[in-house]
Amino acid sequence: MFPGATTDRDAASYVVVGAPLDATTTFQPGTRFGPDRIRRFAETYDDYDRRTDSDFSALGVCDAGDVRSWDDVKEYLDHLAAELRSVTYDDAVPLLVGGEHTVTHAGVEAVGPDTLVVCDAHLDLRDAYDGNPLSHACVTRRALDDLGVDRAVIVGARTGSEAEWDRAADADVTVVPPEDAGQWIDGIDADTFEKESVYCSVDIDGLDPGFAPGTGTMEPFGLAPREARDLVRAVAPAADGFDVVEVNDRDDGQAAALAGKLLREFVQSHAAAQGE
Repeated sequence: MFPGATTDRDAASYVVVGAPLDATTTFQPGTRFGPDRIRRFAETYDDYDRRTDSDFSALGVCDAGDVRSWDDVKEYLDHLAAELRSVTYDDAVPLLVGGEHTVTHAGVEAVGPDTLVVCDAHLDLRDAYDGNPLSHACVTRRALDDLGVDRAVIVGARTGSEAEWDRAADADVTVVPPEDAGQWIDGIDADTFEKESVYCSVDIDGLDPGFAPGTGTMEPFGLAPREARDLVRAVAPAADGFDVVEVNDRDDGQAAALAGKLLREFVQSHAAAQGE
């Protein structure tokens, strides 16, 4: 159980769902261990948050456990989306912990946002990777082309194929490189996402691997933890769903600790905006 997620499912405002998918990882596998590691390395965090003057355990968070993965990715994503949709039907916010970035497909499908804000080292705008359109390298492309997302903002992106950069030049994509992230985040206000539904996804490799080495495809020169924190804090009030993904077991817990803290920051910021 995610620490502090003690609310009964039928009374919850937020529901943690683990998605340990590890099917299309292209370099270092291990995302199947991500949900458990995120929970474990969040155990040391104090319940009380001074910034929001709130106890995490009092914010209505439930941990619904993991949706066990299997090798048919499309079938798994359909099933996972149905599980997450049941959370939205109960007027709760799904908090998805991965698992490879492909699981964001299910989160977006369940929430149906207008805008996807994603922290990621990679553009993930390939139409297919190794012939697979459901690869983790294609998730933002699928959101735009197949899942009805009107626009994507990719914060921290610093690498991609030539075809991906061409796709990123279209009007429905905004790329915020790491060196511009702080300024973009500081510019978020109440009008930024006015009348838009937002889904916020954090691929842990959006952060510099010096801070989060436990991920499958490390890319240097990324975001600092405070920048990722500030991004989550700024987007959370407008968001109807959240995930943190691509955590594996190949470090001493740095990536998992960051992921768990970012999930808490999302809940605390969202709840404060709702007056809870």
